[in-house]
Amino acid sequence: MTEAETAPLLEISDIAKTFGSVISLYGISTTVRAGQVTCVLGDNGAGKSTFIKILSGVYQPDRGELFLDGKRLILPTPRAALDAGIATVYQDLAMVPLMAIWRNFFLGSEPTKGWGPWRRFDSETAKRTTRKEMLDMGIDIRDPDQPVGTLSGGERQSVAIARAVYFGARLLILDEPTSALGVKQAGVVLKYIVQARDRGLGVIFITHNPHHAYPVGDRFLLLNRGRSLGDFAKSEIPLPELTRLMAGGAELEQLAHELERTSVGQEMLEDIS
Repeated sequence: MTEAETAPLLEISDIAKTFGSVISLYGISTTVRAGQVTCVLGDNGAGKSTFIKILSGVYQPDRGELFLDGKRLILPTPRAALDAGIATVYQDLAMVPLMAIWRNFFLGSEPTKGWGPWRRFDSETAKRTTRKEMLDMGIDIRDPDQPVGTLSGGERQSVAIARAVYFGARLLILDEPTSALGVKQAGVVLKYIVQARDRGLGVIFITHNPHHAYPVGDRFLLLNRGRSLGDFAKSEIPLPELTRLMAGGAELEQLAHELERTSVGQEMLEDIS
């Protein structure tokens, strides 16, 4: 089924956000579909963090609208976003490194057994569920009791993604999940993104690296200083053009010309002297 044949899970229309005289976002629009990955690309200061916080209910936009399944969506709080099925996995992952994997998996939503004053944490169910959900994401954890801090960066990301999927996320927002990882671990995380997509989730992948975005992305929104450089389907933009726009496009070309002139001028001065 083509993109044109599927209705958007989330539609972002003309979003703007300012902080005093600083324009953080202006006129941003894109769509996210179930079973697809929308990549949001931009360097530091492009507005990616503000974009994430609007979708996760931390900030409210000054202008523009969000639509979930075609109905207007208002997110006054992060809890409202979670209740709507929007889960955000931040760079810090919101995990406690010294706690076991299964405890981190259910942190804040612990399963219990018993009744009244005899109610207690159902650790066996938590361990069994954690192992199953991790297997479904393609990773066989060695021991659910090991501290989550002993996992690799890619494995910690997989725990966070599996947790979001288990607790009913329909839309998964990933905040720079590959930024602090090496090539191999970044590849592992990209595999988990594909698995989440293939399970029918809509995924928003925030990144500054077009070479990470392009293999998994279905749609690409490019941000620069709070404004959109374009919103493209994968068929509309090849990787070299995506990379060129990310690198600065015309601004980079102008800088190259200036550097070249400076170099030539310096050589002329050296020759004269």
